[in-house]
Amino acid sequence: MVKNKKTLTCIVCPQGCPIDVWEDEGEIKVSGNTCKRGYEYALEEFKAPKRILTTTIRVKNGILPVIPVRSDIPIPKEKLFDSMKIINKTIAEAPIKMGDILINDILNLDINIISSRDLEKI
Repeated sequence: MVKNKKTLTCIVCPQGCPIDVWEDEGEIKVSGNTCKRGYEYALEEFKAPKRILTTTIRVKNGILPVIPVRSDIPIPKEKLFDSMKIINKTIAEAPIKMGDILINDILNLDINIISSRDLEKI
């Protein structure tokens, strides 16, 4: 019995293949991919989707009021809103260098929130 069928657009290359993924009697099936990377993308997106989180963090004593940040590795999709709650409460102190860890080990996921640019102190 087919359960939970999804149609995805593959994003691992510019081709953008439409890929169908579904569960059939406990086995995950994939069709429509034209390469192995598309197959692997579809499996991960079906089982446990993840995203790089990009946003901004407020800055104290900086030449700008916010700094762009991102997660250093993808965050499980179901943890994005909880991560944003923590990020929205955070205020970083200038000066900041690109790649500085502004939030270490967010939600105990072993994922850091890092700065995406330098920001000088006023």
